Amino acid sequence: MKEIFFVLIISYLLGSTPTGFLIAKKIKGIDLREAGSGSTGATNVLRNVGKWSALFVFTVDVLKGFVAVKIAHTFVNIDLVEILAGVFAISGHIWPIWLKGKGGKAVATGLGMFLALAWQVGLSALGIFLLVLSIFKIVSLASISGAISLPILMYAKTGTLDQPFTIISFIISILVIWKHRENIRRMIKGKEPRLKNKST
Repeated sequence: MKEIFFVLIISYLLGSTPTGFLIAKKIKGIDLREAGSGSTGATNVLRNVGKWSALFVFTVDVLKGFVAVKIAHTFVNIDLVEILAGVFAISGHIWPIWLKGKGGKAVATGLGMFLALAWQVGLSALGIFLLVLSIFKIVSLASISGAISLPILMYAKTGTLDQPFTIISFIISILVIWKHRENIRRMIKGKEPRLKNKST
């Protein structure tokens, strides 16, 4: 029980690490919560800081979910605890303790979680994300597409709807879509911004 408690607390704190917020403060002197979409994730970093900073933030945010699950696997090695570790990391990313609960949208950290739980599913969802992004140049649409594909891909791998990994993939998919509800409204109105080249 102590190991499980330790793993979940560490997972939440990992997720809470405000990578995007710190990078934006360091490089541009801005508070991401008051810029662009208000998210501290890689997309808002891209729009307000630059592409290399966004790539760094995206990579670290992926590692949050990945490392949390791997810590759970190392110390406990129970599927449910590994899932909970990923969920706690995602929760930390969305509702970070250091930023009064205002963080990112869980896409990168969720990807890291599923790369650790089932790498084939994680890579396939990432492939769908990149494909949609390359065609439409809209990050939110790519994120939503990857989220929708996640439970489908996990079901294809597990072959059952009541397997814990399949169940959590449905839950995380719904969470990511819900976090993008404002983006969905803007897409319907044709006002969602597309990617532009930045030199930073």
